[in-house]
Amino acid sequence: MTPVWLQRSELVDIWEKVQSGTRLSDADCLRLFQSNDLPAIGYMANHVRERRHGNVAYYILNRHINYSNICILDCDFCAFYRRRREPGAYEFTIEEMVAKAREALQLGITEIHIVGGLHPSFKWDYYVTMLRELKKLDPRLHLKAFTAIEILHLSWVGKRSVTETLAALKEAGLGSLTGGGAEIFHPEVRKVICHAKESAEEWLDVHRTWHRMGGRSTCTMLIGHVERPEHRVDHLRRLRELQDETGGFTAFVPLAFHPANTKLAHLPGPSGADLLKTLAIARLYLDNVDHIKAYWILMGIKLAQVALGHGVDDIDGTVMEEKIYHMAGATTPQMIPQQELVRAIREAGREPVQRDSLYRPVTSLPGPAHEASAGASQIIRSSSAVYAGAGNEGGAA
Repeated sequence: MTPVWLQRSELVDIWEKVQSGTRLSDADCLRLFQSNDLPAIGYMANHVRERRHGNVAYYILNRHINYSNICILDCDFCAFYRRRREPGAYEFTIEEMVAKAREALQLGITEIHIVGGLHPSFKWDYYVTMLRELKKLDPRLHLKAFTAIEILHLSWVGKRSVTETLAALKEAGLGSLTGGGAEIFHPEVRKVICHAKESAEEWLDVHRTWHRMGGRSTCTMLIGHVERPEHRVDHLRRLRELQDETGGFTAFVPLAFHPANTKLAHLPGPSGADLLKTLAIARLYLDNVDHIKAYWILMGIKLAQVALGHGVDDIDGTVMEEKIYHMAGATTPQMIPQQELVRAIREAGREPVQRDSLYRPVTSLPGPAHEASAGASQIIRSSSAVYAGAGNEGGAA
């Protein structure tokens, strides 16, 4: 039954499509982005979300490791990258990464999320050995690693084709690809914010190749900089077309541009309303992507709670020591213990389900006193203090 207020909305014809399960057109998507009727957009997205997932909201116990911020690129939107010997530049040895992962495993994590800059001197063996040594810690540990531009960089470093590169990384322990680096696909935008980065076609082809090998990945879109609504529609259309072709994307994650400490610091970044609207539109338009994720590290846990009523069914995880957004001025915590994630989901009226990297349930109800995550705060605060105040490379969720 359609609420009276929605019957009066300019979007009522789109609501009729949503109710019938009819795929939205690009023109519908553009109208949604141009509309200010967030209550109607959120209501429609929540309808689709509950039709697909019921009252469930997913989270994961994971840890981020950004192995280095030294990068050969200088994307205007990025606050994460540094040149070698520049203040704030860092790189982790494999031993340091293994130590961080071992510490996190003691806290119950099931996934390590790994991205970094395009390092000018790391050799092929660094990346392969990294995966193998991390996988040795626990064969069940899922390694979600590398953006498409990192894969292209590794292909060049290792003198291998993209297919050969992905096959070798998979053999070494790569579980899935991250969705970072997509930014906005349209060349008008890329030439302004990331002129030296891979093209949209290259990003899509890396993921297409990985999907054809049986791999899964997430997909992203960076919003709140110089893009226009039509650029967002073009971006989402290309993602939906690739998903129609391969079915390899597990989730879509809109990423908020954080302007602080970037060459685009004069821009305001997206509002909370814009983030909610984008999440909701993604749920309505990306009918072939199972999950829509609100990345709490960039939007804050309170707005992520609201997002659970705007088409979102996943708020990511414990994270632990995120650098990319914090080097761009993010003021959110660098981790959240499991019990706080569970509490946030329940406060939003949803039923928390711990998932693995491929959205298989791990447990639906954690115990009332989860000692591992309760003790995580002190460990992570001490290990991340060195880099506090640091990140934004378009994320790599």
